[in-house]
Amino acid sequence: MDTIVRVDSLPVPLADSVGVGPIHEWPGHTGGNVALGCRALGLKVKFLDYIGDDWIGGLVRDRLTAGGVDFETLVSETGTRRAVNLVEKTGRRMSFHDARDPEHLRMPREFYLPHLERARHAHLSITNFTRFLYDDIEALGVPVSTDLHDWDGLSDYHRDFALRSDLVFLSAVGAGERIASVMREILREGRAEAVVATAGAGGSYVMSRDGSRTPRPVPATMPPAPVVDSNGAGDAYVCGFLYGRLAGRDLEACARLGAVAGAHACTGEGGTALIGRDALLAASA
Repeated sequence: MDTIVRVDSLPVPLADSVGVGPIHEWPGHTGGNVALGCRALGLKVKFLDYIGDDWIGGLVRDRLTAGGVDFETLVSETGTRRAVNLVEKTGRRMSFHDARDPEHLRMPREFYLPHLERARHAHLSITNFTRFLYDDIEALGVPVSTDLHDWDGLSDYHRDFALRSDLVFLSAVGAGERIASVMREILREGRAEAVVATAGAGGSYVMSRDGSRTPRPVPATMPPAPVVDSNGAGDAYVCGFLYGRLAGRDLEACARLGAVAGAHACTGEGGTALIGRDALLAASA
């Protein structure tokens, strides 16, 4: 569950109390957003996750069901994960993520394996329990992608995901000026065929194992309406890119599809502006 708080600027002023506009809550989060976005593009999606037996989990389930996502869950005793996102007028955000899952949490093999055996592609969110699916994914030969978000290239938490995925997404914000070297390290040390770094209004960069070791820039797409909220834009980019990837398009073409989907997502609140397949293809033609 994302709680969206609109503020005048970031960072917020140091004060005991700050007046803001209406506070909204949107169910979904990164895994749910990717599932919903891929489904809106006509892809067949099976989404597996832990949620709590609580009212928040009920809202998450309702939104995914309304979006046509085949959502199968396990109950987390610690409740449904949450995040509070501060969003300024330009759509820029700061997110406070509630990583409440216990360290020992594991997804039972008998729960996920039958779905992996039928999958054409797997996308793993960087929740801790998903890192333990890699052995089975590799044994089955299922292509796998992940989104490292704002990884700085140093944190050990993200390293399994970075080095064991075939396609790696990350935000250029985390590594800053070091982003090119981080992308090269992922290709050199891991199994990735390609790495994609998103840079918001600055577009995105792609680098592949069989290409140049200099990131290739792909320009951003102008949003079709005023920017409201950047929450979910990165997830939408992933959806557009994966749609192109599964359709057999090259990396630059996939990145252009991602840029269109990401720009469209910025025109609605809380990642609710999901682009459809026809609109995606028309805008990227």
